[in-house]
Amino acid sequence: MLRREGASQGGRRVHVVHVEPTFELDLVPAGDALALYIHWPFCVSKCPYCDFNSHVRAGIDQAAWREALLRDLAHEAALLPGRRLTSIFFGGGTPSLMEPGTAAALIEAAVGHWTPADDLEITLEANPSSVEAERFADLAAAGVNRVSLGLQSLNAEALQFLGRAHSVDEGLAALATAQRHFGRVSFDLIYALPEQTDEQWAAMLARALSFGTDHQSLYQLTIEPGTRFAGLHAAGKFEPLDADRSADLFELTAAMTAAAGIPAYEISNHARPGAESRHNLTYWRYGDYVGIGPGAHGRRLGARTVRHRKPENFLAAVARNGHGLVEEALLSAEEKAAEALVMGLRLAEGIDPAALAERLGVARLIDPAAAERLEGLRLVEQTPGRLKVTPAGRLLLDRILAEIAA
Repeated sequence: MLRREGASQGGRRVHVVHVEPTFELDLVPAGDALALYIHWPFCVSKCPYCDFNSHVRAGIDQAAWREALLRDLAHEAALLPGRRLTSIFFGGGTPSLMEPGTAAALIEAAVGHWTPADDLEITLEANPSSVEAERFADLAAAGVNRVSLGLQSLNAEALQFLGRAHSVDEGLAALATAQRHFGRVSFDLIYALPEQTDEQWAAMLARALSFGTDHQSLYQLTIEPGTRFAGLHAAGKFEPLDADRSADLFELTAAMTAAAGIPAYEISNHARPGAESRHNLTYWRYGDYVGIGPGAHGRRLGARTVRHRKPENFLAAVARNGHGLVEEALLSAEEKAAEALVMGLRLAEGIDPAALAERLGVARLIDPAAAERLEGLRLVEQTPGRLKVTPAGRLLLDRILAEIAA
């Protein structure tokens, strides 16, 4: 299972409307930007930290899944004519287990449904196993031009703790293969593991920075409800790194990546200028995106969409209805504003509160008095047309969001 780069597909569900058929919504002007997320739900095994919609199955009917995803895509495309497609993101699960022909068919269909941008970004998440790396050439030929590799660690004991099936050498070989076949390569690492020291993480990160990729996703280990780690923690089998130590490692990460020329442009994502994930920027800048496949969330035409999570239920829904939707949630202006604030303040660039409030139809997005108070504490920074969280404030983002929302 991969630890997904960037933004979550999750979110609160509000004003739920069970679908059959899809309700009608006002169309937006032709040519508006649109991102496409495609969820491949299958993994070889379930990692102990994983709370994503991933499933282990003895066999996968690749042809049936190709047809179901194409039908689900066609349903969304019919609701969104005339849009400009800026990115496609294959997430999971482990989409590098998908046959390259399936990826090619979905890419071909997407650029047929919508007008592709000249610089269309097509990302696929991949595990660094030798079997999956063998598919990189075919995936590149299918149209994938950016890969996000789930290395997770450069330490053998840490990989074993994280439940990863690959070795350090296998991961580095897969990275080298990816760099040969794709113009843009990112990889994930998880830090703030139990008892990890500054020196251990600094050495690993320095090695990672030496590989020359223009993007890295660097996540602190979190204990998510319902995961195997959550059960082990509850049973007293291990203790996560304490909050102060984790904060120290976060600040160390920010300093080292900035010095290497790939500063944090989002809480956990670091890139050279111009190499940011365009797809995930759509999430954080609160743009429209289509989400297809089991458990995928989308945001389009003033609504949040949700697909069936269980693969078998998703297939049955597509066969029955021509799409995998289980819910569509119409969002009020206030709900959209709250989501946009949460997403936008994750970015180093911050937000334009007045412009965003106008776009979303609310009187104001933030509480000016709270913003002034937080600025006095040097947790946020305000300039004309811009509000952003300071490096110190990123450690307290949840508190800031609770205080600053209008």
